[in-house]
Amino acid sequence: MKSRSIDLGSFFKFTTRERFDWITPVGVVLLSMFGVFFIYSAQLATDDHAWMMQLIWLGLGLVVYVATSLLDYRLWLRFAHFVYLPAIVFLVLVLIPGIGTTHNMGARRWLDIPGVTAFQPSEFAKIAVLFATASIITGAKLGTVRDSLHVLVKLALAVGIPMLLIIAEPDLGSALVIAPMVFAMLYVSNLSKRFFAGALGVFVFLVGLVAFDVWRYAIFMEKNGLDYVQDRGAYEKHSILPLKDYQRSRVLAFAMPNMDPLGSGWNSRQSLISVGSGGLTGKGWTEGTQAKLGYLPRAVAHNDFIFSVIAEEKGFLGSITVIGLFGVVLWNGIRIAGLARDRFGALLALGVTVLMAVHVFVNIAMTIGLLPVKGIPLPFISYGGTFVLSCCLLQGLVQSVYRFRRDF
Repeated sequence: MKSRSIDLGSFFKFTTRERFDWITPVGVVLLSMFGVFFIYSAQLATDDHAWMMQLIWLGLGLVVYVATSLLDYRLWLRFAHFVYLPAIVFLVLVLIPGIGTTHNMGARRWLDIPGVTAFQPSEFAKIAVLFATASIITGAKLGTVRDSLHVLVKLALAVGIPMLLIIAEPDLGSALVIAPMVFAMLYVSNLSKRFFAGALGVFVFLVGLVAFDVWRYAIFMEKNGLDYVQDRGAYEKHSILPLKDYQRSRVLAFAMPNMDPLGSGWNSRQSLISVGSGGLTGKGWTEGTQAKLGYLPRAVAHNDFIFSVIAEEKGFLGSITVIGLFGVVLWNGIRIAGLARDRFGALLALGVTVLMAVHVFVNIAMTIGLLPVKGIPLPFISYGGTFVLSCCLLQGLVQSVYRFRRDF
């Protein structure tokens, strides 16, 4: 059966040939169903109907997914800068008082759209960095250190500027998930292995620097008899690192869980109770007590800590089911990256998959106490409009790589 194409101008190309990958869409739909059901359960004790809004966002996300998958992904190679530049503008705007909206912990991360919702520019920035990185690497000559130096400088600017702007909000979690995506794309691009050895050394140094700073923070607070919650911000002017005291408290609570059980360590401890109390099969849907009684704070139970609600109500079997579905989606993303016929398509599929994998790993790891608490949502399950739309767009890109892989 021959493929019939319809060209709209020189930018849009749709194909009527039936070559659609169903593995990822099925996995995404099942994960989204989990999300809606357990957002409902997490908010059952309140009058908040977040699950209804999640359904609306998922409906819009379906439109975004289909539209992106119908669009030839190679278009983004030509117009990556048209995505990148607006992303930088949004990140700058969100830092301006009166334009950017301040929410939890004084973080200015949102742009309010009157009568609609709040837009989170950092989610748009992740997509922009993906396009920019894939575009730069695709057109670059890589191999030796000398050949790679030029592209590394360009990447350092293209990736570093949005990351610094996101950190300034502050939103350290969103900034940190970008780095593994970029490194994975570089790793498969024949970059000199000396670069990765050097990057590993820098990473170890930075981890040590943060650890030293958190240690000084703990000594400062104890020496001056300050409270970790009431006197938050007292240490910030004494540190050279652009971290907020609540971020230091989270790291400290991870290393020393009993340090501040009623403050920074509260969410982590209640999450562990939720996960542990679920047992093998859980307490039953809507029967969980941690979120219902407010021990797992209702402000985070339906987004960052939604996995804890699932683990409590559906137990180990429910948790493994969710992890298994993510495993299928991520495996399929790697498979599609391997099927791509050009470097740009392979980099897009790989970048999306690694970005999703980091979100999944960090979110679940923090709910079970393996990582410090960080505001990183779980794809397709956590509540959130901008995040849902960005996830749908990203997976639509992977579908586009699969659909248009034969058009060479």
